[in-house]
Amino acid sequence: MTTHLIAASILAADFGNLQRDVELLNQSQADWIHVDIMDGRFVPNISFGFPVMEAVAKHAQKPLDVHLMIVEPERYIKAFADAGASNITVHYEVCPNLHRTVQMIKELGCTAGVALNPHTPVKLLADIINDLDLVLIMSVNPGFGGQRFIENTYKKLHDVRSLSSFSNPDLLIEVDGGVGVNNASKLINAGANVLVAGNAVFSAADPKVTIAQLKSAV
Repeated sequence: MTTHLIAASILAADFGNLQRDVELLNQSQADWIHVDIMDGRFVPNISFGFPVMEAVAKHAQKPLDVHLMIVEPERYIKAFADAGASNITVHYEVCPNLHRTVQMIKELGCTAGVALNPHTPVKLLADIINDLDLVLIMSVNPGFGGQRFIENTYKKLHDVRSLSSFSNPDLLIEVDGGVGVNNASKLINAGANVLVAGNAVFSAADPKVTIAQLKSAV
């Protein structure tokens, strides 16, 4: 029985045909639509803001999984919740008052997640792991799609699962970057239960088939 979720990333979609690609995801076995928000400060890229987010939300029939790769995310959390986010994930590296930020997300009725960059150790989450709905492990350095997968990710997924196993066994453990049919099973076995896939989906001859393959990985 499949227990993991697939979050298809629209960062890899065709922005000239965004409605078409969102509707394709609606018709697929994807569980979530992953939305990467980049500000050009925390990461060396700028993606999109509220108008695009609202356009996606207008057509999406799946929950929007919003990943804020931005500084001072607490300034924008309510706006993203209002724009249609179901899940909001912020980065550990930019949140000096992380517990407060997590509580803010929850008070707005969203699932609260914390992301870790490849160089950030899992042990830093020890004091907040019980308050989280989701941990996102970056398996590439954030900012651009299509990067090479970092092998240490498997160990980090295992570490998150170990850290949460007693106190927060229902924690969602998401992995983002270089995820595809070739490594989906290994990521799941390492502890991931949410797979973010962008290039693997939208560069495929049949994206819906690729999503089905990711969904059926064991």
